[in-house]
Amino acid sequence: MLKRLNNRSDFKKLCDRIGVTEGGTAIMKEKSKLYYFYASALKTPACNILKQELLSIGGDVAVGKDTINCKNQISDALIVVNKKQLKLIIKKLKSQPYGLKQLSSELESFLEERSFEKKLMGVINANDDSFFSGSRFSGDEALKKIKQMIEDGADIIDVGGVSSRPGSVYVGEEAEFERVKPVIDAVYHDKLFEKAEFSLDSFSPKCLEYALQRGFRIVNDITALENDEVAKVASKYDATVVLMHKKGTTENMQENPFYEDVILEVEEFFRQRIEKAKKFGIENIILDIGIGFGKRLEDNLLLIKNLEHFQKFGYPVLVGASRKSMIDLITPSTVEERLPGTLTLHQEALQNGASVLRVHDVKEHKQMMEVFFAVRSEQ
Repeated sequence: MLKRLNNRSDFKKLCDRIGVTEGGTAIMKEKSKLYYFYASALKTPACNILKQELLSIGGDVAVGKDTINCKNQISDALIVVNKKQLKLIIKKLKSQPYGLKQLSSELESFLEERSFEKKLMGVINANDDSFFSGSRFSGDEALKKIKQMIEDGADIIDVGGVSSRPGSVYVGEEAEFERVKPVIDAVYHDKLFEKAEFSLDSFSPKCLEYALQRGFRIVNDITALENDEVAKVASKYDATVVLMHKKGTTENMQENPFYEDVILEVEEFFRQRIEKAKKFGIENIILDIGIGFGKRLEDNLLLIKNLEHFQKFGYPVLVGASRKSMIDLITPSTVEERLPGTLTLHQEALQNGASVLRVHDVKEHKQMMEVFFAVRSEQ
């Protein structure tokens, strides 16, 4: 009897059922997953060498039709390999000319794959102008909602005092402080930081220091440490920092945003901001691809689909598409009607390597995640 299995099945669990040795499982696992790499503007001789070397180890590469006769000087290339072949081609290219040595180094950055605990970050807005009214709370209602989110399965609670929706204008540090202070005080008084991690969605050094003194452990900075003072505060309290990619300011970020290659541009942004974080002694980092922050619909979709690219940095990746307008662009809907689209986007993000989901609807996401992982683990 023969049955076809999903190629995302738990490979180790299948081998364990058969009774394969640990060594045999490790060898087979390296052959069980295909990797796609898209290389741009390779020299034609490089493409031909790459084709020859990959075919010799059982891999392959797709190149332009005129590459073999060198009619064009350059060509893009789609490399298709499993992990074993990836290791082999990296070694083979190290001594090759025409830019292949550099390609080898770039491929090598994808070898190490770290896994992180999957976490839900619930959103609490202590302001009255956030784009989703269902996330706005103040006073006792905020405290009640936080406790409910923790009961529903939130691992992190993200408190914010200013709107960062497209077109929003910053209200100023003092106004922000007056909004978040009561929530921070309530969390501290009830010692809720012992039941979940707390994050402050802010780029205000004053607000962040106040929160970090009172049990908060995460700095969620949409400017990704643009302000050195924020970096100093985060370092002082050994806080985890969320580095979010954003193009432009909240006032203008959705005015005709454009990218030559959104994945590579976001990668370069992360590289620069990670380097800055480390200069300030910040080691605990989460990368947020910034859904809706200076991006077109196609940019948002490409980032979610290709999240694995950013795993090369070795940090958890956060996705926050909750009830955002990209859903309306796919299927017209009000903010209140976008929960199904949100769950779909976030399930795809989980599939593609997201470690943290920033959500308005914790209970529904907790159920989605439990069902998702139950399906994946069943053989």
